[in-house]
Formats: sequence, structure tokens, C-alpha cells
Amino acid sequence: MRELLNWKIHAFVFVLVCIAEFIGVKSLNIGVGAIAFFPMLYALILGAIISLPRFKILSDKEMDIASKILGISFMLFVAKLGTLMGPSIPQLLDAGLTLTLQEVGHFLGTIVFGLPVALLIGMKREAIGATFSIDREPNLAIIAEKYGADSPESRGAIGVYICGTLFGALYLSLLASLIASIGWFHPISLAMGAGVGSGSMMAAMTGALAIIFPEASDDIAVFAGAANLITTIVGTFVCVVFSLPFTNFLYKHLEPILGRRSRIQTDGEN
Repeated sequence: MRELLNWKIHAFVFVLVCIAEFIGVKSLNIGVGAIAFFPMLYALILGAIISLPRFKILSDKEMDIASKILGISFMLFVAKLGTLMGPSIPQLLDAGLTLTLQEVGHFLGTIVFGLPVALLIGMKREAIGATFSIDREPNLAIIAEKYGADSPESRGAIGVYICGTLFGALYLSLLASLIASIGWFHPISLAMGAGVGSGSMMAAMTGALAIIFPEASDDIAVFAGAANLITTIVGTFVCVVFSLPFTNFLYKHLEPILGRRSRIQTDGEN
């Protein structure tokens, strides 16, 4: 337990957080919308740089300790999330069935479509953690608690989390701008779609939508916030009770088929 009190790791975390918060949120207008850059992105990039082996700033042992601290941090985050659930129940009820049904889209996109693709490209148990959700903080906590922070499932979840942090806000702000420019969907519908369970991604999408629909900017923020709240709270229970067990079920039946196909393709290339 004493190794978790490593002053060097905590000092680096403190410095990185201060630098990232000092830079703050930056946005870039690209005509059809806006691209937003958030402090989490800066912290992740800086953390990746100082952990490069060639710089010898952090040892393998220290990075292993950091992974253990990460698991504890996830537990604290979920505990904080739990304190928000009770007061948020009236807001969830007021949001109605329409917002709640957006979980169906998350289920289809990540599990039904994502898992077969992950197996075809050669992923094993990592595919479970990578596809059972969009892998934001509560989902990482679920995986770390069930399988451990060093498990293949956890590596898959963290990989998607990092990709979401690096590219998620950029990708979704562009996607929201392009879809909004088509004119097929109502601004409120797009706002509800912005609530994917990530604060940075939601902010990127709502910022882009507010530029295109300035007259509905307040409503966009309200509905996106409600959708994000539902995804974060309700989605956590859905992941525990349904998404993760169903992903395991699909993996058990699809891996012998699609996993074998990816192995055959790899052997053929060699």
C-alpha cells in the first residue's frame, strides 16, 4: 500500500493537471462548425510524452504503480457518481422515454457492430472491454472492478478511452457539423445525440451545433445535458446488468468463428 504514496507520480499528476487547466478549452472555427480542444487532451498527450521509455523519466515499476492508482481513482469517481443519482432522479423522469431510448443506439453501435469488427482485426478478450460501451470513466471502473486493471479487457477499454479522448471531441464536432449542415434533423434531436456520456465530447458537439443553430443554443445545451446525464447514470446500470454480460455472450459464440477467420488471414499473409 505504501507504494501507492509514490510522491513522484502524484507530483507529475499535479503538474500536468495545472498545465492542462491553465491552457483551458480552445476552439477552432472551421466554417461548417467548430473543433474544441479540452484540458483532458493536453494532460493525456503530456502524460504519454513523459512516459516514453527513451526519456527514462518514469520507470516500469512507477508506471505499474500508476495503473494501480488509476483503478482506485475510478472507484472514487463512481462513488461520486453515486451521490448524484438520487437528486437526479426527478430530472431523469422529466426527460422522458425518448432520451432514455438513446441507450439502444449505444448498444447497437458498440456491441452489435463493434465486436465483430474487433474480432476480425485480431483482438481477443480486449474486444470485450473495447466494445461493451463507449468506454468513458464509469465504464472503465466497471471493467477494472470485474477483471482487474491489468487484464486484457481493461487494456481494450483503456485503449478506446484514450482514442476517445484524443480523437473523440474532434471527430464528433466535425460529425455534428456535417450532419447539421445536411438539414435532415431537428436541432433538438442532434442535441440529444450529443449526450454520449462524455462531458468533453458533449461539449464539442453542442458547441458545433450552437454555431450552426444560434437561435436554439439554449435548448441544445439543456437537452444535450439531460441526454448526457441519462447516458452516464442509466448507462452505468445498463452496462453492468446487460451490456457487459451480452458482450461476453456474443464473444463466446463469435470468437470461434470470426477469430478463426482473422487467424487464417494472418497466416495467409505470412
